[in-house]
Amino acid sequence: MNDIKLKDMNLPGDLKNLTLEQCRDLCKEIRSILIKTVSHTGGHLASNLGVVELTLAIHRVFDSPEDKIVWDVGHQSYTHKLLTGRLDRFSTLRQENGISGFPKPNESEHDSFVSGHSSTSVSVACGIAEAMKLENKNNHAVAVIGDGAFTGGLAYEGLNNAGKSHTNLIVILNHNDMSISRNVGAFAKYLSSIRSKEKYMNTKNAVDQVLKKTPVVGTPISKVLSASKTAIKGVVLKGNTMFEDLGFEYLGPVNGHDIEELEDVLTLARAMQRPVLVHVNTVKGKGYSPAEKNPGEYHGISKFDIATGNPEVSSSDSFSSVFGRELVNIAKENDKICAITAAMKYGTGLQFFAAAFKERFFDVGIAEQHAVTYSAGLAAMGFVPVFAVYSSFLQRAYDQLLHDAALSEGHVIIGIDRAGFVGEDGETHQGVFDVSMLTSIPDVTIFSPSGYDELRYDLREAVENCSGLVCIRYPRGKEPRTEIKNDSFADYYMSSQASSDILLVGYGRTFENIRKASDILRSEYAVYCDTLKLNKIFPLSEEYIETSLHYKKIYFFEEGMKNGGIAEHFMLKLIENGYTGKYNIRAVEGFVKQASVNSQLKKYGLDTDSIIEYVKK
Repeated sequence: MNDIKLKDMNLPGDLKNLTLEQCRDLCKEIRSILIKTVSHTGGHLASNLGVVELTLAIHRVFDSPEDKIVWDVGHQSYTHKLLTGRLDRFSTLRQENGISGFPKPNESEHDSFVSGHSSTSVSVACGIAEAMKLENKNNHAVAVIGDGAFTGGLAYEGLNNAGKSHTNLIVILNHNDMSISRNVGAFAKYLSSIRSKEKYMNTKNAVDQVLKKTPVVGTPISKVLSASKTAIKGVVLKGNTMFEDLGFEYLGPVNGHDIEELEDVLTLARAMQRPVLVHVNTVKGKGYSPAEKNPGEYHGISKFDIATGNPEVSSSDSFSSVFGRELVNIAKENDKICAITAAMKYGTGLQFFAAAFKERFFDVGIAEQHAVTYSAGLAAMGFVPVFAVYSSFLQRAYDQLLHDAALSEGHVIIGIDRAGFVGEDGETHQGVFDVSMLTSIPDVTIFSPSGYDELRYDLREAVENCSGLVCIRYPRGKEPRTEIKNDSFADYYMSSQASSDILLVGYGRTFENIRKASDILRSEYAVYCDTLKLNKIFPLSEEYIETSLHYKKIYFFEEGMKNGGIAEHFMLKLIENGYTGKYNIRAVEGFVKQASVNSQLKKYGLDTDSIIEYVKK
C-alpha cells in the first residue's frame, strides 16, 4: 500500500491508516489537483495550497462528521472537500450546479456550517461545542481561522466568550502573514513576534520527553517539573500569550507543513478537554512558485496557464481600476481626500491611491465596521474619506453606516464594488442586498453608473457636490459594450419614441440590456418602448415620477433584491401620485446560487432576450 491515490480511498476514514510517507505523497497529489482544477475554473488557490498538510492532519486526528470542523471564510476548504469524498465532482468547482468554493452543509455532512465571510468561525464553533456539551457528547468543535481574519472584531468577541466556556473547543490559528493583501496592524506584529519563537515549542517538547522518562517520586517533584516548563515558556515568550489571558491553553507555534508535528500537537489539544488555541505557521501558496512569490495575486484568481502562472483575463481597465485611478486624480486637486480599505487594496483598485498618497491611505484589515466608523471620524475633522468595499462585505457595517456615518452628517463616501451579480462565488458574495439596506438610511445618496465615464462623473459629483453619506455602486469587471455613448451624466436620462405608452426603467450594468431590448422590440416587433435610465438612483426624482404617470405600462428591471429595492420605491412614488396603469417588476428574490453572471442575468429575467419576451407577453 505504498502507492496510494485519492480515487482509491474510502474518505475520510482511510486517512488514519496511512504512513507518514504516504501522507506526504498524498499532499503532492492534492496540490497537483488544486493547481490543475483552479487553472480551469478559477478560484482561491494560494490559501488552499497553504493548508494541505494542516487539513490532512486535522482529518487524521479528528473524526468528521462527529467532530465538527468550521472553516473561517471557507475559501481554504478545497483540500477538505477532496478529503471528504468529493474528488469525482471537484472539476465542477464553482460552476453552475457544481460544488461550491465554500463549505455548504447541503453539499456534504462534513461541511458543518455555511461560510463565506471572515472572522465567524470561533463564534460558530463555540456555539457548536456548547451544544455538544449540553447533549453530553465528547466530540470536538475545531475552528480553523487565519491571522487575516483576526483583524475582524467578531473573532475577538468569539474568543472572549469561548475561553470561559469549558467546552471541547479547539481554535487553529493558521498564521501566514496574509489575508488577501498583506496583514496590517498591531495584531499582525504580535503574531509575528510569536511566530519567530518556534524554539519555545521545541524546548517544550524536550522538557516533555524528560518528564516522560522521569519516575514520579511524589507531588512536590511533579510541581517543580511543571513549574520548570512554565519558567522556560516565560523566558522565551516573555509571559503569557493573549490567548491564555483569555482562558485558552496555548500550543505552538508549530510548522504547518510538518504532518508529524501537526498530528502531535493536535492530538495533545484533543486530549486537553478544554478550549485550546493551536498556533500553526504556514506558507500561503506552498508548492506552486508563482503563488508563493505573489500570494495576493493568487488568493482569488481567474483561469490561468499553469506553466507561466499568467491569468487568461487581460489586465485592462475594470470598474475597480477606473474608480481607483479617478480617485487619485481627484486627490491631486483636494488634499482632504483619504482612501480606506478593509484588506482589499488590490481588489478595490486602491493600490494606485496607496502608491500616490501613502500618508492618506489606510488599510484597517478585515474590519468593515471599524472602517466606516473610522471614516466618520475622519469626516468629523473635515476630511473626505472614501471607503472602497465589496457590496457583500459592506453588509457587516449597517449599524455603523446608520449610527456613525449618516446620523453624524459627516461627508463619507462609500465605493461599493462588486454590486449586483458576481458569478461563481455564490450566495455569500452576491452584491444584491446593498440597495435594500442603504435605502432604509435617512438622507443617503446612491449613484449606480452603467459605464466608466459615468463612474468618473459620479465620483466627482459625490466629492464636490454632495454632502452626508454618499454611495457609488458599480459591478465586477468591465463596462458593457454599447453603441451609444451618453455625454450627459445627469441624475437620469429618458429616451422617448413616438406615441409610446410603455416605459422600461433600470439602472447600472443591466440598463444596456434594456436599451437593446427596446431597439429590438421596435425594429422587429413594432412594439414601441420609452426608456428611463437612472444614474442617481436614490433619492428618487419627482421630475421623472411625474413624467412616468402617463404611461399605461411600466416595467422596472433591477439587478438587486425586489424587497426594498429601487423598483419598489419607484412604485410607491407612483401610487402616491395617483398612477393607475400596470406596473411590473423584474428583480431578485432569495439567495443567488453560483453560476456565470450571464446565466444569473438570464435566470432572473434581466438579459436582453428575457426582457423582450417579458414585454411582448
